[in-house]
Amino acid sequence: MSSLTDTILASPLGKDLTQPEAEALSKLVSVRDLADGEVLVTEGSRDNHLHVILSGRIAVARRTDAGWNILHTLGAGDLVGELSFMHDEARYASLLASGATRVLVLSRPDFERLIDQQPRAVYKIMRSIMRVAHEVQTRLSRQMFDLQNYLYRPGAKY
Repeated sequence: MSSLTDTILASPLGKDLTQPEAEALSKLVSVRDLADGEVLVTEGSRDNHLHVILSGRIAVARRTDAGWNILHTLGAGDLVGELSFMHDEARYASLLASGATRVLVLSRPDFERLIDQQPRAVYKIMRSIMRVAHEVQTRLSRQMFDLQNYLYRPGAKY
């Protein structure tokens, strides 16, 4: 088994994959190393790549007159770009490396080639992507609830 296959099996994408399925996926992915501050994806661009952070951190940021406004930071094991990977909308924010960062990269066209070869693996990977999207949505909903509770609680000064 290759180290890339091991990496996939240890990632959120590989959670439900068998070894042969992970090996098939390992033939379609690449690894990209980013320097501190290097932009992975630019705000406003369209990107059909899914990224798995292997090491380092990725900042989700918007450019302002004063520099970068960091909205969120993701770390090793997190997926980045899963929504753009699925629907090809323009990016709301840029993704930039915060320190030396290594990511696993999967393009949508390569992923779609798996449909005929490994349809069950495609299903499992899609489930993994949706699991991550659901976790993000749940976290955002909790944060919104907490913010509303803070702002509108009795005695609040807002």
